[in-house]
Amino acid sequence: MKEDQFSAFEHRGWERVAQPYHTYFGALTIQSHGALLDALAVRRGVRLLDVASGPGYLAAAAAQRGADVVGVDFADSMVDQARRIYPALTFRIGSAEDLPFSDDEFDAVGISFGMLHFSKPEKALEEAFRVLRPGGKVGFTVWASPDKAIGFSIVLKAIEQHGRMDVQLPPGPPFFRFSDWAECERVLLAAGFRDPRIEEVEQTLLAPSPDALFEMLLRGGVRVSAILNAQTPEALAAIGRTVHEGSARYASGGEIRIPMPCVLACATKP
Repeated sequence: MKEDQFSAFEHRGWERVAQPYHTYFGALTIQSHGALLDALAVRRGVRLLDVASGPGYLAAAAAQRGADVVGVDFADSMVDQARRIYPALTFRIGSAEDLPFSDDEFDAVGISFGMLHFSKPEKALEEAFRVLRPGGKVGFTVWASPDKAIGFSIVLKAIEQHGRMDVQLPPGPPFFRFSDWAECERVLLAAGFRDPRIEEVEQTLLAPSPDALFEMLLRGGVRVSAILNAQTPEALAAIGRTVHEGSARYASGGEIRIPMPCVLACATKP
């Protein structure tokens, strides 16, 4: 599938940050995998496709339950990393919007924090529908809105205070589009799924210092990282100081504990 500007931007970004993502986000995003696999009814013998598999965390968690798993990601560096971390599992290069699999091949499709990085998330859900067997389940997680996922609120407010948000990025779907439960339900039904179920899952960023949140979003992702890196050096320094102050308010027991919940949406193919 030919990449549009936004897909190419995301693709380039994830090729660069495979290791930083593993370092900064790994211990956070895995916190919702149990709930996602429960929603997908993953157990021994279930054939699961992990879409936008990244370092392979969801696939590995499903394999621990006895599932037959395959991971797919569009970034070569992510696939390479997943193969290094989990050499016994299968990972392939491919686009979520043009999956390299046959119709009716899987019992479950999981997308852990991938939907906000797709140029055409509706197409990704249509592809998930296609590769699922009748009665199969799709499920995805995305960040909750910034008023709940406090780490994003701290950083975005600091950018607004000291820098600028209107930096030149390729146009793409809004970052928090699927924080809206009604939007999750709408796109799932539009793709042909039935019985959509939406819930919020608690996650907490556990960090050793107030500087960790700034470093995480500066170096470990793509879109927010691009916004931060587009600031002037003076603005970026001021943003970093403000994020440090905001993070320090969440100190508890010698570490920083910032609420970073996610939205989990799942549905069934008739």
